Amino acid sequence: MNVEELKNDLKFLANFEHANNLQWFFKTGKGQYGEGDVFIGVKVPQIRKVAKRYINLSLLEIKKLLYSRIHEERLCGFLIMVDKFTKSSDTEKKKIFDFYIKNARRANNWDLVDLSCHKIVGEYLLKRDKKILYKFAVSKNLWQRRISVISTFYFIKNKKYKDSFKLAKILMDDKHDLIHKAVGWMLREVGNRNLFEEEKFLKKYYKKMPRTMLRYAIEKFEENKRIAYLKNKI
Repeated sequence: MNVEELKNDLKFLANFEHANNLQWFFKTGKGQYGEGDVFIGVKVPQIRKVAKRYINLSLLEIKKLLYSRIHEERLCGFLIMVDKFTKSSDTEKKKIFDFYIKNARRANNWDLVDLSCHKIVGEYLLKRDKKILYKFAVSKNLWQRRISVISTFYFIKNKKYKDSFKLAKILMDDKHDLIHKAVGWMLREVGNRNLFEEEKFLKKYYKKMPRTMLRYAIEKFEENKRIAYLKNKI
């Protein structure tokens, strides 16, 4: 099995009516965050099945997918990396982590980030130096900034919240809505596991948070409390 066979498998599953919907949903128009991205209309569960069949592709072959202009081919490359990482030795995991970091800019839409980074970057860094996340958090590249905070989802699942909060503070003044949503989502995930810790953070910073970030963070609060936060009455 090789990259060309994988691409043919994806093309066989293509649905161009669905592709048109995806072009709109992922904001591929001029000046939008996904400008120029090309979809062929393959659904994520289908891509996952293809990825599992090609788990033995080398990183060099996966790189060809990551640099494809077709969104589903890039996503398939990242999903293969996730599958390989899960089944790899510690030595191989480091190679995959390093490869991911080197090619992180190719995760250039939010689903590519969200379906991969916490499962590779987050898991690898759980008990290691996390300085790369702080470097990414101040990057000019939108996707590296999103990777920085979404990677902490793996930490949150392991009840470690410190880095999520520290990165939230760094990203609080970010201008992009996709970062506001990402940070709010991670704060909500903290609250799903430890509401006290989330609220301790929110009570200190909620008044300066972008509205979208706050809305995402308090989405599962009971209604009266949610309204109180939104009206600055906590």
